Amino acid sequence: MQGIETKKLETKRLEAKRIEIRRIETKSIIEEGLSTMKKLWDWAWDLYRKHEEGINYLIFGFLAFVLNYVLYFVFASTLHMHYMAATALSWVLTVVFAYWTNRTFVFKSQNKDAQSLGKEFVAFIGARVATEVLELVLMFLMVDCASLNEYASKLVCQVIVILANYFLSKLWIFKDKK
Repeated sequence: MQGIETKKLETKRLEAKRIEIRRIETKSIIEEGLSTMKKLWDWAWDLYRKHEEGINYLIFGFLAFVLNYVLYFVFASTLHMHYMAATALSWVLTVVFAYWTNRTFVFKSQNKDAQSLGKEFVAFIGARVATEVLELVLMFLMVDCASLNEYASKLVCQVIVILANYFLSKLWIFKDKK
């Protein structure tokens, strides 16, 4: 009888040791995972800080693209507007969004006085008008002249316009941000 009790006690001790080993292993795995996640976070954050302007432009440029494309789709498909009118109207609404995001989050303009703000806004609108004219010409060439799908054409135009807008903003409009 005493042998059975000793065996039960030894089994309980072994099970307790196994549980303690699993707990230590699990804790070690969790700590290792957290350490890896922290290293990954630090790496990503350093990368973001190093390329903040470009990454922010990509993020807000993508949001402007989505806004422009969705508005175009709503105006052209839902409201049955002519593709040129839909392009122009979606552009006007997107430019307001783009000015605010570019000024605030991408290029972090420090212009506060009315004259500087006015020059910045006029330059921004001027650049956007130029790229909108480019988009309208490209849409005309692709849709009316080349008989390409208007939605695919809109996609191609948006990529070209986003790139042109970035370089105009960086090299001309917000060049004196710091």
